[in-house]
Amino acid sequence: MAEAVEDVGRRMAGRIAAGAPSGWTRALLSGDAGRRGGGVTGRYTVPGARGAGGLPPLHDLLRDLAEPIREERGWGGVSWEMDCLPSGEYRLVVFTRSVGRVTGGCGGYRIVLDPACRPPRPGLRQEAGTSAPAGDPEVAAALFRTYLDRRAAVVGHREELPPPVTAAALDAAERRIGRPLPADLRALYLIADGDAVGADARYLFDGRTWLSLDRLVRECGEGRDSPWSGWDLEWDAVVFDATPADTVRRCAAHSDWLRFASGEDGNHLAVDMAPARDGRPGQVIATGRDHGHEGPAYLADSVTSLLREYIALLEKGAYEYEEEDEYLCLLGHRGEVGPRQIIGGIPDEVPAGLQAIHINDAAGPVDLSPLAAAPGLRRLHLNRSQTGDLTPVRDLPVESLRVVLEDGDLTPLAGHPHLTSLDLSTTAPADLTPLRGIPHLHGLDLAGADVPDPSVLADLPHLCYLALDQRQWAALLRDGELPPALAAARLAGDDVTFEDALTLASRLGLDTGAALRVAGAL
Repeated sequence: MAEAVEDVGRRMAGRIAAGAPSGWTRALLSGDAGRRGGGVTGRYTVPGARGAGGLPPLHDLLRDLAEPIREERGWGGVSWEMDCLPSGEYRLVVFTRSVGRVTGGCGGYRIVLDPACRPPRPGLRQEAGTSAPAGDPEVAAALFRTYLDRRAAVVGHREELPPPVTAAALDAAERRIGRPLPADLRALYLIADGDAVGADARYLFDGRTWLSLDRLVRECGEGRDSPWSGWDLEWDAVVFDATPADTVRRCAAHSDWLRFASGEDGNHLAVDMAPARDGRPGQVIATGRDHGHEGPAYLADSVTSLLREYIALLEKGAYEYEEEDEYLCLLGHRGEVGPRQIIGGIPDEVPAGLQAIHINDAAGPVDLSPLAAAPGLRRLHLNRSQTGDLTPVRDLPVESLRVVLEDGDLTPLAGHPHLTSLDLSTTAPADLTPLRGIPHLHGLDLAGADVPDPSVLADLPHLCYLALDQRQWAALLRDGELPPALAAARLAGDDVTFEDALTLASRLGLDTGAALRVAGAL
């Protein structure tokens, strides 16, 4: 393996040098590598030049780098950094993906100490619904037949559907799922087993194919876990509330969301069997690829009500029919009332349904008090903008807060019942003591803050993500203890190296002794 890695390192350095711009003094590139190649980021340093050209293609070499390491050490993928000089000298460092360059626009390196840890999902803390199901199996069956009749009148013929399943098959499916289906959805399967005959689907549920019972069971098994995009994107993630509020749990996925229809694009309809306080079991929601951080969308209180809405849309002509493809599209509007997210500044009239705002490049200190008009605000990010008073945040359910604070006063955040992540920059020293009483704080980025006493961080019992610059990490490790639940760390800074990150990772308790290092000259 060592010879193979040395050979790839030499070829990488040669390609980087061959593609270098005139006058370059250094090339520092990094990325990841696996069976399918990998990613590359970094730059050439050219004194006096604004841009130093593009990066050389390394895709094939990254695959060659990862393969012998995988075979000998079992690493599924690797992180790497290559440092090259015009003299021909180069140095390659390779380690597991537990340490890697941060993605998403922030500089530095990410260190994963506990790969199994995930930030708590806010939806799991929501009060459970206690209302009875709204669906009715007999009414649903009658509505479904009426819906098929109305569709036949539009398309000019009765659409062929698969034969129904038996009650025994439904019972067996429910045992495999681990819970009963809503009675109204169950009634539909006693009419037809989904809407696909062979490879031809009818897309009965507003452009989504109704799944066969067997596929429903398989989808339930696949959709139990929330998708994970990594700490770089997830540490301060927010899931929006549905409309009406408190009907659906604010999760990207849930084991009790039973998918029964698919857009065949990663999006689904599901019956929600674990609704929030104001929801009903068996309510229909939209979830999947387009609903990760935006959150699930509430569609109807039951399959019964959804069918009733479909019939009403057909009867008033709210549809389009593509005769060539025999595709019937309903035109019902189920959009949100008003914008849920604003990017720019605080408008003169703040929408009551606002859940996220990004305030960018404000000319002066931002007055946050108008945001009181948005009682459901979950994300408040001030980007390259300052404020001198966090008092308005105290009465808002903000979970993700990014702020440049003029005086460093965090007192208004003391005991905040909703805050889960804080990205703090300051223009004056900040006392972190008020953070001690925030019950759900799990993510903290202080790389842009002046923090004279970082020892307070050891008193944050639920903090699992922490971002500091090199100086701050040194102070914390010298003078204080680590947060007890720390699972991921970020070494912030545009100029930190892979070696810096490996050194920090070792001090945080990660065994980095297996890191590979190759040095040479062309």
